[in-house]
Amino acid sequence: MDTPGATPPPTERPLRSAARSELAARFEDALANADGAAGAHCIHEFWMRGEMSVNIERALEQLWHCAAASIPEWLPMRYVDWLPRAYEVALGFRAAARGRSNIYLVLLDYRDRLRCSYGVYVGMSRYPPAERFDQHKAGIRAAGSVLKRGLEVLTGPTLHLQWIRRGDAERIEIELAQALAEAGLMVKGGH
Repeated sequence: MDTPGATPPPTERPLRSAARSELAARFEDALANADGAAGAHCIHEFWMRGEMSVNIERALEQLWHCAAASIPEWLPMRYVDWLPRAYEVALGFRAAARGRSNIYLVLLDYRDRLRCSYGVYVGMSRYPPAERFDQHKAGIRAAGSVLKRGLEVLTGPTLHLQWIRRGDAERIEIELAQALAEAGLMVKGGH
């Protein structure tokens, strides 16, 4: 799972103890060095601390401009206010064994509705999350909500739920969808 030189997953929050000024300095260094992974961890930590959305969006834009090639797939491309809740909820789930199934979340666009801006689709598949998302968008065994409203895969919250046993994945898909809905998110999927 861990590769030499790889950055830690966002769930570890390696910058949790850093002061705000240190985070800001690290982020500036990441931009100067086109270091997408370091910048992603800075943005993630600001996000988890409840930084204002305008600041997160500005940081995302700067990082994508300077270091797009090295940004880890777990960093979302846009601000989602409930992302910290999604991490908290998803971290409550564990699989008993390794296998060939993956749990994934897809960000859904509901900005045309009054109730909420974004929702989430919870799914499971034997395909990697990004590949399964592409299948949804191409109409292959597609959920209507993902086909019509799917924006991107939210990889970070479910990184620990990749390559798990099918029975665990089936249970977690249902329970995670219920838990996210109980946490106040607009949820689709989770069959």
